[in-house]
Amino acid sequence: MMQFYSTNNKNKKFSLEEAVMEGLAKDGGLFMPEHIPQVPESFLKNIHTLNFPDMCFQIAQNLLQDAIPLLKLREIIDKAMIFDAPVRELSAQIHSLELFHGPTLSFKDFGAQFMAQLMAYFIQDSKQTLHILVATSGDTGSAIAQAFLNVEGIRVWILYPKDKVSWSQEKQLTTMGHNITALEIDGTFDDCQRLVKQAFSDKRLRQKLSLTSANSINIARLIPQTFYYFYAYVQVTNRNAPLVFSVPSGNFGNLTAGLLAKKMGLPVHHFVAATNINDIVPKYLNTGKFEALPSKQTLSNAMDVGNPSNFSRMLDLFGNHENMREHIFACSFTDDQTKAAMKTVFEKYDYLMDPHGAVAYLGLEAYLVQHPGKVNGIFLETADPAKFADEVEKITGQKVEIPNRLATVLSKKKHAVTLAPDYEEFCSLLLKA
Repeated sequence: MMQFYSTNNKNKKFSLEEAVMEGLAKDGGLFMPEHIPQVPESFLKNIHTLNFPDMCFQIAQNLLQDAIPLLKLREIIDKAMIFDAPVRELSAQIHSLELFHGPTLSFKDFGAQFMAQLMAYFIQDSKQTLHILVATSGDTGSAIAQAFLNVEGIRVWILYPKDKVSWSQEKQLTTMGHNITALEIDGTFDDCQRLVKQAFSDKRLRQKLSLTSANSINIARLIPQTFYYFYAYVQVTNRNAPLVFSVPSGNFGNLTAGLLAKKMGLPVHHFVAATNINDIVPKYLNTGKFEALPSKQTLSNAMDVGNPSNFSRMLDLFGNHENMREHIFACSFTDDQTKAAMKTVFEKYDYLMDPHGAVAYLGLEAYLVQHPGKVNGIFLETADPAKFADEVEKITGQKVEIPNRLATVLSKKKHAVTLAPDYEEFCSLLLKA
């Protein structure tokens, strides 16, 4: 049975339930599987014959190793993996992996839907309310809100930075009601993340409330995100060419999931960590020095992270920046470069990108310049352009079609509690719930 350890202490082991329900280890570390089992050769040989849910089930079964009954795991997969992740070919070497076909039009739906089903299973016999704390820089909050809406025994608190998410993102996470409470923090995403982490390290609070996280710090978010890397591999037509993924990166959970997929045996030649001007990890890979900084607001707001949590997992996987550099090519881009890419790709390929996908596209382009040769290049398009319709239309001159499920949300009234980035005020609110 698979067990997990904290990145701050490899000696103490935890069950899947403990890792998922605690979210963040009490010592402040992030949970990692004690070992990463390789998928069988027969799985990769026959992967093209599997549909997406069957593929997900086999990957999860191989990784979790009876940590959850197989029939229950299959049920969880079948309820969570109900939308597609198609690869669109722009050219022989450039492909877009579209991860925005879920209920909230974001890649976060994959992790959120899986996590909601898994947590519901773990708390089915509990009489205590589970409080989920979520810091979001954009899409995580809405995905978690949708996935956990009206799940019995769970209350969700979403912390987002005031005036630093798009209008449609804010509508998606502030209009749910019921067991979902949106907290508008008068600060940055880093302030939101700090409040959540402080709550988990507060022994007094944890004695009174059952807490967990639904951010990418929770291992339950990363497990299902490995699935679509395998699925993308199936969809590229020339599987003999080296496989390169360019991942738009903020808190680095999405990239870490890809790294886990590679460790499981997915034949990835290289990863590109593409960031906006919040370039902490690219600087680390170039200099060997990790320096957390206050986040800066950009067009690709979900990546506005000055102290990425999943860096500790990346370091755990590789040990140091020299080893990390062998697998990850890192680069950063300005808003002007992002806008230019959105316009160019539309004009050249008749393809609309959101700002985050545009950063990933730029990363892949930069990689191809420095590493010429035939590759299967795949950039991750993590959000529907409709979530940034105003900016996309202004930049490309193309009208963006708003899907019905988003249009319905946009017509609803916002409900949020405004808070200063003050821990005592946040803690007091939780205790009054």
